[in-house]
Formats: sequence, C-alpha cells, structure tokens
Amino acid sequence: MAVTVRIPTTLRPMSGGAKTVEVAPGSLSDVIAQLESAHAGFADRLLDESGDLRKFVNIFVDDDDVRYLDGLATDVADGITVSIIPAVAGG
Repeated sequence: MAVTVRIPTTLRPMSGGAKTVEVAPGSLSDVIAQLESAHAGFADRLLDESGDLRKFVNIFVDDDDVRYLDGLATDVADGITVSIIPAVAGG
C-alpha cells in the first residue's frame, strides 16, 4: 500500500495538477522528502529555513493536526491520508 497526500489547489501546479500524490510510508518528514524528490518545491513551501513546518501551513495525518502529534516525526503508515491545508486569513 501507500500513503495518499492530498494536495491543495494552490500547490497543484507543483504536482502537475494532481489532487493527490502517493508516497511510501514513513515519518511525516520522509513523506515531505518524497514529495520534494518527485515534485521539486514542496519542501520550500512546507518547511521554513530551520526545517520546521511553516506557521501558516497545517498538515493533518488522517484527521489529526501533526502539531498535536509528533510534528515532523509523526508516523505515517500504509493506507493513511495526509492532508496539506494552507491557512487562510482575512477579515
């Protein structure tokens, strides 16, 4: 099996327009590295210069925010869905 990563509309140009991308299981850090390897630019959009998740990017493993799990060390097993959700601000 594989891990399914849901790509938000704003990042789809980097995935060739794909709504989802499949990668091998591992830690969330591994998942992001695989996305970057297959589609350059994802790491820059998801991670800051120190390698942490950007403040305005939310990532969910199944339905759980990784900030309340183990962050980039969160285990992502076979069959799991990872959702990238850019924060929206405005007023």
